[in-house]
Amino acid sequence: MEIDIQKMIFEFIGGLGIFLFGIKYMGDGLQKSAGDKLRDILDKFTTNPLMGVLAGIFVTVLLQTSSGTTVLTVGLVSAGFMNLRQAIGVIMGANIGTTMTAFIIGINITDFALPIIFAGAVLLFFFKNKKLHNIGQIVFGFGGLFFGLELMGNGMKPLQTLEAFHELTLSMSSNPLLGVLVGTLFTVIVQSSSATIGILQELFGQGLIDMNAALPILFGDNIGTTITAVLASIGASVAARRAALTHVIFNLIGTALILIILPLFTTLITNIQSNLDLNPEMTIAFAHGIFNTGNTFIQLPFIGALAILVTKLIPGEDSIIAYKAKHLDPLFIEQSSSIALGQAKEEILRMGNFAIIGLEEANNYLKTNLKKHSEMSLQLEDAINNLDRKITDYLVLISRSEMSITESEEHSMLMNTVRDIERVGDHFENIVELVDYKQSNKVKLTESAMEDLDGMFTITIETVKDAITALDDKNTSLASKVLKSEEQIDMLERTLRKKHILRINEGACTGQAGIVFVDIVSNLERIGDHSVNIAEAVLGYRK
Repeated sequence: MEIDIQKMIFEFIGGLGIFLFGIKYMGDGLQKSAGDKLRDILDKFTTNPLMGVLAGIFVTVLLQTSSGTTVLTVGLVSAGFMNLRQAIGVIMGANIGTTMTAFIIGINITDFALPIIFAGAVLLFFFKNKKLHNIGQIVFGFGGLFFGLELMGNGMKPLQTLEAFHELTLSMSSNPLLGVLVGTLFTVIVQSSSATIGILQELFGQGLIDMNAALPILFGDNIGTTITAVLASIGASVAARRAALTHVIFNLIGTALILIILPLFTTLITNIQSNLDLNPEMTIAFAHGIFNTGNTFIQLPFIGALAILVTKLIPGEDSIIAYKAKHLDPLFIEQSSSIALGQAKEEILRMGNFAIIGLEEANNYLKTNLKKHSEMSLQLEDAINNLDRKITDYLVLISRSEMSITESEEHSMLMNTVRDIERVGDHFENIVELVDYKQSNKVKLTESAMEDLDGMFTITIETVKDAITALDDKNTSLASKVLKSEEQIDMLERTLRKKHILRINEGACTGQAGIVFVDIVSNLERIGDHSVNIAEAVLGYRK
């Protein structure tokens, strides 16, 4: 029988595309239904490695991607939300959570894929309710997943007539390491272990490969899925590289252990298939689930050793920004509102120092174009937003207790100051985005324009520092200096705008460069305004 190669390839890659879209779309719908609080789940429920495993399972089931959970975890480690040991627990849990997709495929309701897609489309296009819209997204993605599988299966059917494919499967049956290599390489190419395991389930379901070849490929898929985190960690922080390496080592150790007892594992899966009367697709799902769960519980007691190993393999200090509040203990509110206000002020000063460093990093990014400065600046802005929420909630709790007139005034001043510092963070984030725009659009700022911006950055940073120091010491003379500095910033903004117009008229500056320049100047001027608000609070009045 002659094989239509073009049809075979088109059906396979088209099915793969629809399958990947279905998983992503379903995951997005699940995430929205969960209220998009996945980071909070990882933050609160990773107090010990076992809880980390459970949190990793839950989040991965919602995201429908273990790589996504790993990337999220890396960000939390870098941010100081969790340590490396907690992160390893989450990564182990992610490996269990990712098996859910294989079990979904094992249900094998391919015949109903198109009606399911239609049901999802009805919910998406004929209802305005947000919850129904999210459910529609989940249902549509669920149907797309099975429809993609059906197309891939149709594309792979002609493989049974290819002699070369038969020889490859025989080689993998007799040489498990070859199967592991094939599974690893295929997952590295596709960048989704769920997709490659779905393909494996189809191949096994059609009888194109036997159990002896399927299981090593399955183990290789697990190794291949680590490539996403590895690629994401290139050039990233020490914490990111350690977490990515942990993922690789964890899966390599698991595969090495299972290959030692492969005949026993194969017998176990064959018996489970026979006793539970499983279809081929569900058999692979059980194999995947048992392997990943077993691997996790074997290595769970050795999390400490794994953390020490990756720390030795990737040495160095990591710059960690402590997102978590350090001073906001609710017990202080019960004891004394005055003490609680003092604690809130300490946290606000931390927040203010984050704003100073974030502004300095934004300036460094403008001058050097190095991504490490933009990453640090955005991490600091994220930390400021987190502290803003925590401090505001704490101040609201304080407001419910009895306060003297002086304490009430202090409370009001702190509430306003939190808002001003948060806005400073927003403005230096805007500056980072403007520098991103400058780089991506190859916008050139003249030497004169760069010197002008550097001068305005210098005075703005100094003004923010003075405002925060004045708040700390209740230094009225320094607060008065901030007011004068802000007048200089306003004057400088007007001067720089005029110089910018002259450069435009002389043809020395492009329109795009002008937009970047003026917007950076405008953001710096607004930061000056918020510094004045803080200084005026110290002086006891506001505009």
